[in-house]
Amino acid sequence: MDYVFGTTQMKRYRFPTHINDLVMDRSQATASEVFVVELAPGEAPPLHQHDDTEQIFYILEGNGRLEIGPDTTPYPVKPGDVVRIPPATLHRIHCVGTAVLCYLAVDCFPNGRPHAEPTWDRHVQTVCREQGWDYESIVKE
Repeated sequence: MDYVFGTTQMKRYRFPTHINDLVMDRSQATASEVFVVELAPGEAPPLHQHDDTEQIFYILEGNGRLEIGPDTTPYPVKPGDVVRIPPATLHRIHCVGTAVLCYLAVDCFPNGRPHAEPTWDRHVQTVCREQGWDYESIVKE
């Protein structure tokens, strides 16, 4: 069992809208996973929600605009801020300004690791099907 996870050999997922660098896969824990998210200026993932996950974001660098709920209520975010996204809450973060927005994301599964998506790769495959993205191009090294 691992207790320490380094950030020097993360697995990169380059989505059309952002980058996720996987630090700790959900298969390595009972009820969590960790990754670093990077958004270039102007980038934002699609408005989405996770029914089985509460998310915590710690903003490391850059500036962003968090949008929450169906009305996309905006909240500015900056380095040092902690963001909490409850389960089943629509959300997205936009990178604003001219610098990259980077944050540490911790997903917490209140009911334990999802059985339908026991690994991050399985989750990414589901997201790709839903968004019409090509999984192979996203995981290409």
